[in-house]
Amino acid sequence: MSESAAPHVPVLLAAILENVAPVQGLWLDGTMGAGGYTRGLLEAGADRVIGLDRDPLAHQMARDWADGRVTLVKSVFSKMDEVGEAVDGVVLDLGVSSMQLDLADRGFSFMRDGPLDMRMGDDGPTAADLVNEMDEGRLADILHRYGEERAARRIARSIVRRRAEMPFATTLDLAETVAANLPRQKPGQSHPATRSFQAIRIAVNDEFGELAEGLQAAERTLKPGGWLAVVSFHSVEDRAVKRFLADRADAGGGGSRYAPERAARRAAFEITHKAIGPTDGEIAGNPRARSARLRLARRTDAPAGRVDRRALGLPEPVRLGAI
Repeated sequence: MSESAAPHVPVLLAAILENVAPVQGLWLDGTMGAGGYTRGLLEAGADRVIGLDRDPLAHQMARDWADGRVTLVKSVFSKMDEVGEAVDGVVLDLGVSSMQLDLADRGFSFMRDGPLDMRMGDDGPTAADLVNEMDEGRLADILHRYGEERAARRIARSIVRRRAEMPFATTLDLAETVAANLPRQKPGQSHPATRSFQAIRIAVNDEFGELAEGLQAAERTLKPGGWLAVVSFHSVEDRAVKRFLADRADAGGGGSRYAPERAARRAAFEITHKAIGPTDGEIAGNPRARSARLRLARRTDAPAGRVDRRALGLPEPVRLGAI
């Protein structure tokens, strides 16, 4: 995800509000960040919003704007159903927030030097822990599976060789090591370290695991008729959301001479729209929106179910324990 000149603009908010209108009742913002979606929902007519975020900074910032209509919960969105209230809508903005990218001391960006952290919350291993302590094979797996980096093994080998001399401590230090193993950046191309930083960030925060569990938690917490709105910026995440909704909107049955008939079941979601992208005007005002895709679906009254992570096309997890 690139740096944005408009750091706190909620991407595709107008599209969400337009397509779920009228906005009413209780909504849950599973990735509250700077509060753009929460405030937009309230202004559009929501009675209350539950704002979830694992980042203490988001809760600190909310003190300046949140009123009695906002319930703040420090949690990951995969546990949204533990809040204990059925909701009329869930909105998720996946990936790292611009406010996190803009703060050098959070360690997300290779554009600003800072400590190699990358945690969206305040607990668990940091990116420095991962690159300094993980064995070469698992590190290469992370770069390949999560960042789709073709030079994963070469980069992992270089990281291990370099850390034997001096541990990695800063973002620019790691970015330089990664870039040294890749072709020189050409005008208009992304920074050579983009895929590696993305992969390490995803691993540190278990973003793919969060997505798989979060979509199912949303299904459990939505009322019949409730809306699920998911904004993604990563093709793997968008594909996972698409497959989840396709699976849960499928009532089963059918079958053909090539595929066995599936047990009939009641669909848990109704897909109401195709993927929605940003307008030219939104991209001009907020470059972060360029790769964004919004997917919308409406909950039925069918019982909640389970979806296997592999069915969503998400990469197999790389074990981080005992780094």
